[in-house]
Amino acid sequence: MTIELSMLAPHVPSICHEKDVPEFQKDMVSAMKEVAKEIEAINPDVLVLVSCHWPSTFFHYVDCTPVHKGILTAFEAPDLIKDVPYHWPGDEDLANRLVKAGEDAGLQVQGVNDPYYLWDYGSVVPLRYLVPNEDIPVINLSVTLAASLEETKKWGQVIAKILRESEKKVVFVSSGALSHNLVRGRHNKPTVTEHAMDKQFIEYMMNKDYKDAYEMLPQYARFAKVESGGRHLAMLFSMIEDGWEPTYLADGQSSGSWNALVTFGKRETGRTDSKFESEYAK
Repeated sequence: MTIELSMLAPHVPSICHEKDVPEFQKDMVSAMKEVAKEIEAINPDVLVLVSCHWPSTFFHYVDCTPVHKGILTAFEAPDLIKDVPYHWPGDEDLANRLVKAGEDAGLQVQGVNDPYYLWDYGSVVPLRYLVPNEDIPVINLSVTLAASLEETKKWGQVIAKILRESEKKVVFVSSGALSHNLVRGRHNKPTVTEHAMDKQFIEYMMNKDYKDAYEMLPQYARFAKVESGGRHLAMLFSMIEDGWEPTYLADGQSSGSWNALVTFGKRETGRTDSKFESEYAK
């Protein structure tokens, strides 16, 4: 089997509860619910998710816990995300294979197998929409602050190799934002300069020019404060198969950040109507 679908997904706190989603973020929620149907049709054996809200200092962590169960109150935004229960299965065997492959590649990788480890909202929020039945095993990955973009890219390539060689169908989710220079007021958009960089980066992705998109990341991350320094994006590029088509489905601001839902998959599993084509490629 192989990786069947990859995506960049938003996790802004204000979409955690659908009834409280502000108008300017509703497109992201609607689009994620549509992607959930696509995931259900794929019927994957496992979903692998890297979250910008699991920032590890020195090690690349892999959550090998066989059952992910807890109640999340987000320390960053306890007013928006409070007492949120979650319960997804894990995949201990595949997670352990990822850890060993990382070690064999000379990377600083460690597994976490702890039923008391509490998930972050970068994991819980998108999964509430993408896998609402909580019936697909999930493996979580951290973003490692001591790792360069190049090291993170190498780790992504190691992960992708193991996933492609496994007997399982996989969906990969990169949970994080683009520009991320936060300000008070969730209605605020990025600055004109920051958003110009967002648009250029998006254009590279939509044209499948992933090499230039990756090479843009260091300066893009520095000037627009891309979430996690763009590490989640460096990993995402390793998961995109040759011949796949990108589809830009939704976007929205949140406190000065720019958040987008972009999927990468086979044409027959994707959609031909793209928000990018109507709003960005004019």
